[in-house]
Amino acid sequence: MRCRLCDSDRLLSVLDLGATPPCERFLTAAELDDPEPTYPLHLRLCTDCLLLQIPALITPEDTFTEYAYFSSYSDTWVEHARQFVDEAVRRLSLDSNSLVVEVASNDGYLLQHVVQAGIPCLGIEPSVNVGAAARDRRVPTRTAFLDQDLAVAIRAEHGPADLVVANNVYAHIPDLLGFTQSLRALLADDGWLSIEVHHALNLVDLGQFDTVYHEHFQYYTLLSAARALATAGLAVVDVELLLTHGGSIRIWARPDSFGAAPSARVREVLRAEQQAGLHDVDGYLRLAPLAESVRHDLLRFLLECRSHGKTVVGYGAPGKGNTLLNYCGIRTDLLGYTVDRNPYKHGRFTPGTRIPILEPEQIAKDRPDVVLALPWNLEPELTEQLRFITEWGGELMFPLPRLHPAAL
Repeated sequence: MRCRLCDSDRLLSVLDLGATPPCERFLTAAELDDPEPTYPLHLRLCTDCLLLQIPALITPEDTFTEYAYFSSYSDTWVEHARQFVDEAVRRLSLDSNSLVVEVASNDGYLLQHVVQAGIPCLGIEPSVNVGAAARDRRVPTRTAFLDQDLAVAIRAEHGPADLVVANNVYAHIPDLLGFTQSLRALLADDGWLSIEVHHALNLVDLGQFDTVYHEHFQYYTLLSAARALATAGLAVVDVELLLTHGGSIRIWARPDSFGAAPSARVREVLRAEQQAGLHDVDGYLRLAPLAESVRHDLLRFLLECRSHGKTVVGYGAPGKGNTLLNYCGIRTDLLGYTVDRNPYKHGRFTPGTRIPILEPEQIAKDRPDVVLALPWNLEPELTEQLRFITEWGGELMFPLPRLHPAAL
């Protein structure tokens, strides 16, 4: 393996999660007796440019041509997108003469707010089924993977974009350099690029190992993201710290020819990363022990529940949950089933661990003793949604950053 940013062969192992199936390949009942492919899930650090990455063992086409994740099933995420659009319209003075392009626009969860504001926009979404849901929301959507040819064609047809949004996609692209060039090709010379990614500072500091899965090819500090963007002549000018996905950064970048100076927030975040040891190799070595501690605590808790005859079920079937379940070796003897709001997943089974996915109403019918929330990053939203389990004395548990009960 060579670094996909700087082509170095000096890569250091920082977390080996074994071999697991791709996290979004939910199984149908008819597939339960079929062989299931697994791939190593092994996080490495480039000791030259400090980019965290895993080998590109599956392609985006394998994952995203038909996709199980629909952003709009999270109320928190839709509200997050609405607030972003409102702030971007104000900050950038966007109007009916502007153009907003979102890459990996999913089911229109964000661009629906741009449409409502009367601002021209276009979504680029590779998943056929998810893009269809966006068009049902009247969000103009091109079903395609972004590459440089498509970027040039879109620019020729629609003009340069005043704002390009790339939320939670910059980690999903194995061709990091080509994708970054494509983002620049979409953008006006005085335009803005907004990227949201999970912050590797939180991944390492809080042991958030379940954010590592095969469709995430790289994991960014602000330092490594700035180095990647610079390869296409894009300069980081501002950054925001977000609570989403267990702690993300929103990076604002512009063409470096525009000459904008970085804000004080950029310097502050870089300083925080440096103080955490992430501008050096040694700071990353604490991740593996933290992951092992989470696994041991969770398994100890579930085994105690079983020994006391308590029923435990899950809530949610996110990609991160499948990394957690597979790394911990959790099967139906410890987690009877999980539920999810997404109808696409109902009647299917989690990859690798083969745990049934049911409708959320099943929890009220069965009245389990414990509900384990797999999308732990949505703790406030899920705590409110599941408050009703106190009617029978149920307990809601979150596995990360440390195993803990919700305050119901």
